[in-house]
Parts: sequence; C-alpha cells; structure tokens
Amino acid sequence: MLSRTDLRGRVPSPAELRTVLPRAEVDVDAVLHQVRPVVDAVRERGVEAVLEFAERFDKVRPATVRVPVAVLKQALEELNPQVREALEESIRRARLVHADQRRHDTTTQVVPGGTVTERWVPVARVGLYAPGGLAVYPSSVVMNVVPAQTAGVESLVVCSPPQADHGGLPHPTILAACALLGVDEVWAAGGAQAVALLAYGGTDTTGESLEPVDTVTGPGNIYLTAAKRLLRGLIGIDSEAGPTEIAILADSTADPAHVAADLISQAEHDPLAASVLVTDSPELADAVDAELVRQTGATKHSERIRTALSGPQSGTVLVSTVDDGLRVVDAYAAEHLEIQTADARSVAARVRNAGAVFVGAHSPVSLGDYCAGSNHVLPTGGCARHSSGLSVQTFLRGIHVIDYSEDALRAVADQVVALAEAEDLPAHGQAVSVRFTGDAR
Repeated sequence: MLSRTDLRGRVPSPAELRTVLPRAEVDVDAVLHQVRPVVDAVRERGVEAVLEFAERFDKVRPATVRVPVAVLKQALEELNPQVREALEESIRRARLVHADQRRHDTTTQVVPGGTVTERWVPVARVGLYAPGGLAVYPSSVVMNVVPAQTAGVESLVVCSPPQADHGGLPHPTILAACALLGVDEVWAAGGAQAVALLAYGGTDTTGESLEPVDTVTGPGNIYLTAAKRLLRGLIGIDSEAGPTEIAILADSTADPAHVAADLISQAEHDPLAASVLVTDSPELADAVDAELVRQTGATKHSERIRTALSGPQSGTVLVSTVDDGLRVVDAYAAEHLEIQTADARSVAARVRNAGAVFVGAHSPVSLGDYCAGSNHVLPTGGCARHSSGLSVQTFLRGIHVIDYSEDALRAVADQVVALAEAEDLPAHGQAVSVRFTGDAR
C-alpha cells in the first residue's frame, strides 16, 4: 500500500533528502486569491459578511456569532460522562506539563547601577481556533486554551465553525470542552472568515461588540492558513499548519501491527495526511504493508485512509542502518516522530528535528493527541527544523527593561559614541553625550 524509496547503500545530502522524501504538497499561495475577497469583505462589512460566508460554506446561517453562555452550560450538562471524564483527565495532564513552561522575570546587573530586566508579559487577548471539518476536535480546544490560560492571558475567545446539524452552533462537544475549561466567549465562525473577524472585530446581530484579538492560534484547512498569512502582522499567529504527518523510525524489533496502526491513525485525519515509515528492515516493511491492508479494511474511515496512505505524501523509506534512518527523519522533520527501535530512548535522544518525539512501543501519537500532557498543535511540512509547537511561550512576549544610573551611563558613554560614529549615526552618540556636556549641537 505504501510506495517505497530505497536509500540503502546511499548517504544522500540533506538537500537531496528534502527532494526525495514523501511530502504533502500544500500551495497556500494558490488559494490566496480566493481568500483575499473573504478577508476584505469581513473587514468592510463585519458580521454580516461572516454570516453570509457561513451560509455559503457551512450551509447554515447562525442567528448570532457569539454563542450564549447558557448554551455552553447546557452542552456540558448533556456531555457523555465518559467523554467528560476523559476531557477532565486530558486537561489535568496538560495543565501539569504547561505549568512547568511558565517563564519568570530575570534581572541582570550588567554593571553597578546598570540593570536589564526581562519581563514576560502575556498577550492581552487571543483567538483560539477549533476545526470542524472531517472530525470534531474538543482536544484542540484543550491544547489551545490550557497554555493560553497558563500564560496568564486575560481575554480569550474560541472560534469553531457553525454546524447545520446543530442549528448553526459549533459542535456540542466543542462547546462542552469550552465550558469545562471556563471559557465563556465562543464564536460560531469558521475558516478564513473566522480569522478575519478575529483580526478586525465587529458588531454581532445582538448589538454586542466582538472585540478583535492580538494573536490567533490553532490548526485549520488551507483557506484558514491563507487567511493567517494575509493577516499576519495585524495579528500574531502560531504557525501556518499543513496536513498532519507521522514518521516512524523502526527496526526489526518493532511490532508491525503497532507500526501499521499508528500510520493509520494519522491517515484517518485527512486524505492529505502523511504517513511515513523509515526502516532498515525490509521484512518489517513487508509485514507493515500486510497489516495496513488488514487493518484499513476493518476501520471506519477506510476510504479516507487508503487515499492518504497511497498518496505521494506517504511511503516507506528503506535505509541501511538506524543511524542512516536518523539522518532521514531529521531531514524530514516530522510533526510527529515515533521511535520504535531497540534502545528507543537512546535513539530518541539523538533526534534534532521533530515537533514531538514518541519513544518506544507504548508511546503512540494517539496518546499525545489526547492524554500525554504534551501539546498536539505542532509544526508541519518540515517546519520542525526551525519552529516549535504551541506552548505557554506562544502567548508571552519578552520585554527588556533597561535601568541605568547616571554613573553607569557615563562609564560607557565613550563606547556608545564610538559605535555610533562607526555606523555613521552621530546623533545616536550625541543623545548620550548631551547628558554630560549639556551641548546638543
């Protein structure tokens, strides 16, 4: 089922690996011309445009954008008790992990009388997006809200698409998750129009003000991603997320049933999802192929999964050794990377590029999606080479506070003037020397 790339006996360069490895092709630029009119319409006409696009794209026109608080409470009351218990445990674990990501202000005494303090200040207001396409993602509500709350964000709004099956409201499980987290501002808005409304704000049909946000986080489809690109600068964004992806580095000790199940779990998300196996064992690759056929036929979303697994973004890469496999997965820089090898911890410790690393046979990606405590909003498309997943830091800004006394400034004045002259910016130097000469000429 998976195509094969045979790299045995070769040591491709990182540049070559980027061209030969399976990868989803997502051209955000190609849809910008479709998204720009949506963004412009929301800027010009606000909520009315958002509701029109909901009617067009989501096949339902909500009565209001903001979901009444009573509806959130009702969704929580009606939530399946087992799902509620699972969400509560997911929230508890996520809060434990994210609490340890808090930053603390630090003050450095550079010289006597001269200090630099780095203050960590939360973003004032954020918009958090929970997708509503092929699946329902209350887990994404948890993954976005918990780090924002932990960072100390005082005002946040969750956006999720209106559902025709639920009277123009977001899915009840999304609403219940918001209520469980203490979020009382939820907007029934999806896609590019949701990002635009978050950026520009507006007035709801009730006359209530929908205030704009400073940062937007959360995954979505290519149109939402294009809106993020267009509006970046007016708002901060976490990333331009593409289709989900999993890479598994495995050797002959791996259980092919486990490997296949994990590849399938990510293929289940989307026909464009990428599932990549990297192995030094042709026998394992053959066994995994057989398991993929068997398990896919027995699962619910088999057509979607087969499309993803047979696409150019998925495949098996054969390598000579696990060390060669490490070079491959570092070049690939997967959103999710599983290590299913002998001495998996040691191998995982050598990984440089991945959104998240899952170690050994009992740490599947599905655990991270829900209840590991880690965050599942992660960089895709090779961006793990330079970017991190969503965290408390996403919602914080570091501000340097410089506090020098007269003596401390005097002691370094000559050096400031010398550097200013070297850069041909004499007024910079004069801004220091005038404090001691009284001469601004």
